Parts: sequence; C-alpha cells; structure tokens
Amino acid sequence: MNIRFVTKNIHAYLDYPVALGLIGLPVVLNLGQSNPLAFWLSVVTGVAALIVTMLTDHETGLIRVVPYSFHLIVDFAVGVVFLAAPFVLGFKGIDFAYYVVNALAVLTVVSLHKPEAAEPQVA
Repeated sequence: MNIRFVTKNIHAYLDYPVALGLIGLPVVLNLGQSNPLAFWLSVVTGVAALIVTMLTDHETGLIRVVPYSFHLIVDFAVGVVFLAAPFVLGFKGIDFAYYVVNALAVLTVVSLHKPEAAEPQVA
C-alpha cells in the first residue's frame, strides 16, 4: 500500500495559505518573545514561499519558471531549517512549538508527495 497521496495539484493549493500563514501567524501568535528571529524567520520565509509558489511550474503558478522538483527541494530545506532553528537559536515556549510543528508539517507533506507517472516516451 502506497501512502503517498499529496499530488502536485494538492500541494499547489496548499502553498498560498501556508505562505500567508507564515507571514501572518507570527503577528497573531506574538512570536519573537524568546528571540526576535522567531518572528522574522517566519515572515521572511513566508514572503519567499509566496514568491517561489508564484514562480513554480504547477497548477497555481503564475509565471511557471521554477521546476516543481526544485520547489520540493526548497520545501524540504525549509523543513530542516525550521526543525533546527529552535535548538540553534534558543527559542522557548510558543516560538519553539511553532517551529517544531511547522517543520514536522512541511516534512510530512514533502515525504507524502506522490510522484507523477512518467510521460510516455516517443520513439
């Protein structure tokens, strides 16, 4: 049984709300109490995620110049950075929880990516 169910289209429709959440949630949750970088890391990552999403070659991309495979690599890197940041930067409380939860969510989505079927080769 293959548990990989996150298709390219599902991922495309998740990208915009996630990017906007990374920009807005630090304000709502009052991040940055243990370290100001807890606030800014999320906001800057959200802006970058919004730009990458708009440039990705998928269903919701506006200018489709970034290959989807590269987008997945960037997402994986963000997950790793978000997982390391609370430990490296000494985040505490909500700052710590926010990054660990986001890291696990991003890494889960990337790991559940369903590869597309290979296109038929023309002889």
